[in-house]
Amino acid sequence: MASVQFTDVQARPMEFLDLTSLTLDEFQLLVPPFEAAFHAHMATWRLDGQPRTARQFSVYQNCPLPTPEDRLFFILVYLKTSALQVVQGRLFGMGQSKANQWIHVLLPALLAALRSLGDAPARSLTTLAQRLGVSEADAASVVGSREEEPAPVVAPESPLLPMTGPNGASSAPKTLLHRRGVRAARKRTIR
Repeated sequence: MASVQFTDVQARPMEFLDLTSLTLDEFQLLVPPFEAAFHAHMATWRLDGQPRTARQFSVYQNCPLPTPEDRLFFILVYLKTSALQVVQGRLFGMGQSKANQWIHVLLPALLAALRSLGDAPARSLTTLAQRLGVSEADAASVVGSREEEPAPVVAPESPLLPMTGPNGASSAPKTLLHRRGVRAARKRTIR
């Protein structure tokens, strides 16, 4: 199965930017902390999420993501495109289950790398204000102005999809298909 690799795309900077939202220089700055976080994670955990008990992690010969750049490229493309895991796996030469395993290993490594660089997303107003170097009131006004944008109004009389309330249990007899003789007829005639 053919796959996309970092070396295929690095020669086309605009395509690389479209796939990852990073320039090549920004990407190269992120590779060392990402790889350190990845190896720290893999020192205690296996790819399938189980604790590591015996041997240490090593890149095997037919690994779909053999280099640090390929691993970082894989997770950045996944985050940027929001692709289905089937599509992401197909794009990088693996099945959906293996793509799922890689995603669950690489996401924490990326977050740890971003935290070590001080670029992790701010989860509180206080953290955002400290990062921007402004007061909490100024940060709240920036966040508040973004939150106050009007949401599109949908008329309650005309929903996009027809909605029905939940029904109670059906009084119709159940047809049991696993029995030897299945009868699908009415017991009495309706006039």
